[in-house]
Amino acid sequence: MTRIAVLGGGSWGTTLANMLSEKGLDVGLWVREQELVDEISKTGENSLFLPGVTLDSRLNVSQDQHEVMQGADYFLVAIPTQFMRQTLEGAKHLFPQSPVVICASKGVELATLKPMSAVVHESLQEKEPRYAIISGPSFAGEVSRKLPTAVSLGCLDQDLGRRVRDILSTDFFRVYANPDYKGVELGGALKNIMAIAAGISDGLEFGHDARAALITRGLVEMARLGVALGGREKTFMGLSGMGDLVLTCTGDLSRNRQVGLKLGRGMTLDEILEGSRMVAEGVKTTESVRYLAGKKSVDMPITEQVYQVLFAHKDPRTAVQDLMTRELKME
Repeated sequence: MTRIAVLGGGSWGTTLANMLSEKGLDVGLWVREQELVDEISKTGENSLFLPGVTLDSRLNVSQDQHEVMQGADYFLVAIPTQFMRQTLEGAKHLFPQSPVVICASKGVELATLKPMSAVVHESLQEKEPRYAIISGPSFAGEVSRKLPTAVSLGCLDQDLGRRVRDILSTDFFRVYANPDYKGVELGGALKNIMAIAAGISDGLEFGHDARAALITRGLVEMARLGVALGGREKTFMGLSGMGDLVLTCTGDLSRNRQVGLKLGRGMTLDEILEGSRMVAEGVKTTESVRYLAGKKSVDMPITEQVYQVLFAHKDPRTAVQDLMTRELKME
């Protein structure tokens, strides 16, 4: 039987681990907090990150990384972006040679301005990891309720990509393989910035027209940087680009959209972050991508204004006004 180790007991890691366990695979889930492990063992529920969902009784949940990772055929990592390198380096000795690492995290590392593929390879370079990235319109709360969706699986090795695709797919979770792993992972990271922007617009009650314009121009911005970093423009028109962008910019389950909504309604970033235990990846991603765009000389006006609101205390209304009054250009 295929054995899968899932690292990360947040909402997305728990959802994927449970989905694969219910599919009949041998799944271990590593959770950092012992009290959460105890609660899941006692109640069958991760009430902190995935309340209301009864987990499969066959799912092995443990704080012991060795127990979860021993003998695994695939390693699915759903760790917050800024902690990915530290976690993988700490567990490096538990990985076999040439492990298949499936990344379910979306973001760019702030300290190095590198995407998750580079972080995984640098953290496990002595192990020669084989990399895949899963991304697309997939709220954990909806996937856990078996509501239908489709996502992209980016993997340069197309044979491996098809294998991983088949393992992850269910009758409600459809996976498409795509060799452009760079485009897939960047689409999943960059759309979080645009979700904050769309949330700000909605928080200011600027209406549907403004949101649609932000989504459309946001996609252009995402593709512009993605191509500069080695991705294919076509990938951004797919599930990990346009699909995830539409979801996170319009769906109220989006943590990044919620950050934007609260900013638009007058809250400060500190107030927002203090009131949430969930990680909104777009906040740190905005910071890292703004620096990365400058380094690559890529024009990203929406990202720049979101950065100014988040980190320079710029008034959200002024930020939108500055976007609207930029020099007029050809589309």
